[in-house]
Amino acid sequence: MVELINEMSRWAIPLILLVVPLVAFMKKVLVYETFVKGAEAGFATAIQTIPFLVAMLVAINIFRESGAMQLMIACLSPVFDHIGFPVEVLPHAIMRPLSGGAALGIATDLIEHHGPDSFIGNLVSTMQGSSDTTFYILTLYFGAVGIHKYRYAVANGLCADLTTLAASLFIVHALFK
Repeated sequence: MVELINEMSRWAIPLILLVVPLVAFMKKVLVYETFVKGAEAGFATAIQTIPFLVAMLVAINIFRESGAMQLMIACLSPVFDHIGFPVEVLPHAIMRPLSGGAALGIATDLIEHHGPDSFIGNLVSTMQGSSDTTFYILTLYFGAVGIHKYRYAVANGLCADLTTLAASLFIVHALFK
């Protein structure tokens, strides 16, 4: 069964790359021209998102370099120590809603220092894989399409991040401790 799944996985992408143009050709869709139009629209979207991306990266750097993140960690440490959440993972928990790249860097450092099979390694991996970058999404994507009234998006996103943190802690405690 494993060999069958591996073989199907090996052929899935080449099969899609063959079938999609073939079906388009049969439906008389101009494949190359359609692809070029889509690429052009994608490039225009990328150009529109650059200012929002730069603004977000500058804000994250200011947050980290000003010492605000360290102050936030110092304030939250007693609470997280009480519930069994390792203080070493707090920078990741704080950065994850802001920047996927920064959070991945912190996760990589934690895994290198503590090991991939350690409690901290399992916790940070679970958090990295099951949460998203709330502020990055709001800033970049909402900004790119012109949404200015976020309404409850920030609160819902942060609630989801907090839920992910709690669920990750619960699951890793249940499975790996």
